[in-house]
Amino acid sequence: MGRVTLKTVAEKVGVSSMTVSNAFSRPDQLSAQLRERILAVAAELGYVGPDPAARTLARGTTGTVGILLTESLRHAFTDEISTAFLAAIADELTPSGLALTLLPATEPGPIVPARDVAIDGALVYSCRADSPALDWLRRRGLPLVFVDQAPVSGIPSVNVDDRGGARAAAQHLVDLGHRRVGLLNVGDEESTTRLNDWHSSRQRRLGWLDALEPAGVTVTVAQSKHCNQDEGYELAKKMLARDRPTALLCFSDAIAAGAMLAADDLGLSIPGDLSIVGFDDNPLATRLRPALTTVDQDVAGKGRAAANALTEAVRRHRSNLAGGTPAKVRHLTLPTRLVVRDSTAAVTPR
Repeated sequence: MGRVTLKTVAEKVGVSSMTVSNAFSRPDQLSAQLRERILAVAAELGYVGPDPAARTLARGTTGTVGILLTESLRHAFTDEISTAFLAAIADELTPSGLALTLLPATEPGPIVPARDVAIDGALVYSCRADSPALDWLRRRGLPLVFVDQAPVSGIPSVNVDDRGGARAAAQHLVDLGHRRVGLLNVGDEESTTRLNDWHSSRQRRLGWLDALEPAGVTVTVAQSKHCNQDEGYELAKKMLARDRPTALLCFSDAIAAGAMLAADDLGLSIPGDLSIVGFDDNPLATRLRPALTTVDQDVAGKGRAAANALTEAVRRHRSNLAGGTPAKVRHLTLPTRLVVRDSTAAVTPR
């Protein structure tokens, strides 16, 4: 037998080519019995379905959405907050039939995923406003949803209340009597003061200062461009070796975990000599000893909201192309809450 095609299956079953196509692409158009018969014949003949590239050309859609990541793809599979976020997105997209493609923000070679990969829309997750990859997505005119980004007119966004959560964390330390506090943040000094860059870092810093400055707290700041335990260790070790603060406020639980290791290496007890607060309520927070005081964000809820916003943005984009009425763009902010555990205590006199 020569090459098996959709027409081959149609002739074998005794139906039209369109009916066979519907069995693969639009099963709701057929009875269950007919679809099962078509699929059985296709399997017998070794036919796997319409060519995806041809389907894309015919429909004008790919059935795939992307997510542009601020960190490397490796980070997405090793950081527990990122993996929980991606898992929630994948779960929410499953009923829609949309596949998810990870897009690195870096451009390592002649292939630029944000420019070259066929997708119907994308989530932009915690990327700098001047990211070349983000620029490519916008130039392509794709429907986008921003996550952990500064809200932009015309683009749906999903954020958490970074500033409110950070303010609650800092106020907790103020109420415990701490008046010398170190901030371990992510980003760089210049970018975290600009409105659209390192949005979460900027909002958390503003929240910390909302509580610390009115209380007259002496603040020391250290920043890194990467959010991981190793960076937290290095930042904390340098800060604690100087004029040691009595408490640290950390951008993430991963940074806080590194800070706890640094404190231990320097012979400092937690919380006796040093109180530490994280952010995220990563599963890591309860595995640490002492258990970490942190700010909880609903990562799964954020992922679900982002996926829903993107499927709606893709639907709205198709409707607009067909002459539909543009829908109102939503900017969603999810709540945060302080979770007090064992890594913080009242300041002890020296």
